[in-house]
Amino acid sequence: MRLGPVIFALSATLIIAIGLGFVVPFEVEDYQVDAFKMGAYVMAAFAFMCFVFGECTNNFSQVDKCWSVVPAIYAWVFVGVMPYNPRCLLVAICITIWALRLTGNACRRGFYQCPPWGGEEDYRWAVLRETPTFKGKRIRLFLFNLFFIAIYQMSLIYLFTCPAIVAHSPKPLFWADYVLAVFSVFLVVIEFIADGQQYVFQTEKYRQIKEHGQASFPHSIGFSHTGLWAYSRHPNYTAEQLFWVTIYAFSCVGTESLYNPSIIGSVLLILLFVGSVILTEEITAKKYPKYKDYQESVPIYLPLPCCYKAFNPKQ
Repeated sequence: MRLGPVIFALSATLIIAIGLGFVVPFEVEDYQVDAFKMGAYVMAAFAFMCFVFGECTNNFSQVDKCWSVVPAIYAWVFVGVMPYNPRCLLVAICITIWALRLTGNACRRGFYQCPPWGGEEDYRWAVLRETPTFKGKRIRLFLFNLFFIAIYQMSLIYLFTCPAIVAHSPKPLFWADYVLAVFSVFLVVIEFIADGQQYVFQTEKYRQIKEHGQASFPHSIGFSHTGLWAYSRHPNYTAEQLFWVTIYAFSCVGTESLYNPSIIGSVLLILLFVGSVILTEEITAKKYPKYKDYQESVPIYLPLPCCYKAFNPKQ
């Protein structure tokens, strides 16, 4: 995978999106500006911390550790800075439920240990270091950690949380807010189930390998393909992206408009997932021969009938 064009495209999109946010007319209250500034200060502090810890430990998963925590911190900062608003509070509660689910999954995977900058590193960073773009090129890794991992990703996390600011409006809660809240919790449940199924599958696979030297069928094919994974190759990613689009929808309800500049975050998140999924699938297809058959049978995100056929790993 050629990483240069992907990173350039993501960075250019961020710059263009932020520029459009200034060009498109959009009225904000002073307290919303104050909330945005306060959140930006918190974001800058986390970005600096992640960069320093990543360089000192050579573990680039520092942002991964923050990913499940800081959106809830931002949401409650917004609640605290702005005047009380039930819609803003409801959004903060939904984000907190999401954060609890993701933090719990990260804990059982070993992401959080003492000291906090230790713990497991995402396997994709190790693969990235071995690519021709970065192997043996310490300066490139340094700049990549600074600009893409620390600054870009922390900015992205902040931006897809910002609809919580725009959702603050005098318009009282009504049925659309409650529908969005229920749907967001439903998506968190989907993520919880998908992550649980994957965790159980991989744990059993590695237990068999440790005890017997190899895994038996169906764990021998190497990747999750049952439960929700029988209908989507990335059910957790699908629910994740839809969750943050739903958070953006709260801002649409508050502003009574389908568009406002806070859409930047969810759009950039989807673009990031595109690059991440390409890298993940490329790695997985090289490791497990049956994965290409799985790709041909099961849709990448939504299990649309026109794209789906049952995957039979025994064939």
